[in-house]
Amino acid sequence: MTRTFGPWMRAARLAALATLAVLATGCTNGQLVDAGGERGAGGLAFVLLALFFWIFIGAIFYMDRVRKRRAPEE
Repeated sequence: MTRTFGPWMRAARLAALATLAVLATGCTNGQLVDAGGERGAGGLAFVLLALFFWIFIGAIFYMDRVRKRRAPEE
């Protein structure tokens, strides 16, 4: 009997592998992007920081929307 996994299981497996890869990079000096400005890395660091903040703010708004939707109406 073969077992098929849905797209959620595949996404969870991919997320676990990505988390493992990120944790494995922590075994280096811990500096993924050098913001020193050599070869344009300062611009990359700024773009990654801005992307992180957009994801963070989006997650906060999404969580607030879910909370409001699940709250009982008055």
